[in-house]
Amino acid sequence: MPRILALLARYGVAATFYVPAVSALLYPDEQQRLVGEGHELGIHGWIHELNSVLSYEAERDLLLRAADTLERVGGIRPLGMRTPSWDFSPHTLRIAKEMGLAYDSSLMADEDCYELVLDGEPTGVIELPVEWVRDDAVYFMMHRFQSLRPYTPPAEVLDIFRRELDAAYDEGGIFQLTMHPHVIGYRSRIWILEEIIRHARGKPGTWFATHAQVVDWVKREAA
Repeated sequence: MPRILALLARYGVAATFYVPAVSALLYPDEQQRLVGEGHELGIHGWIHELNSVLSYEAERDLLLRAADTLERVGGIRPLGMRTPSWDFSPHTLRIAKEMGLAYDSSLMADEDCYELVLDGEPTGVIELPVEWVRDDAVYFMMHRFQSLRPYTPPAEVLDIFRRELDAAYDEGGIFQLTMHPHVIGYRSRIWILEEIIRHARGKPGTWFATHAQVVDWVKREAA
């Protein structure tokens, strides 16, 4: 995390960090540093649980406790969430609406923002969509108890991300990138993030923003 934060500070880039509540409790100083440096804290479950195996009551309880914890630790009530492992239950959207969240960032129905619908009715919850192709973990993560050892060379991962960025720019859309500190933070990989930032900064009119800032812009433009 210190390596990532130093890089973001060097380029003046604000990011959104989705933090499980237990991680925030274990490292409160880190969360306070994030907020102090202009980054956004988002809900990421209580302890990275799978929502789809929980009852409505259990999922709601854990999400509310997570939001309360991040507010207590970071000093700001989270405006949005990303479900652990992008795992969405039949109850998740209902709970997000009940919590008054401005947005979610767990689904993949489009590449740009859209409003989520529950039982045929607009919820007011904006989706800032994700996609596995723009996630560092799928290229670098391995499981020690499985025979599969997926690994994509860092230069090739940069090429994928850069092509996604170029296409988003040409289409006038959003380039949303998901990275994990324990994946991208290694010295042999952190340069990917720096190169993406430098590449984006070289394009006229680009805007680096937290997810909350993007969603606020979307809502204002749609009004």
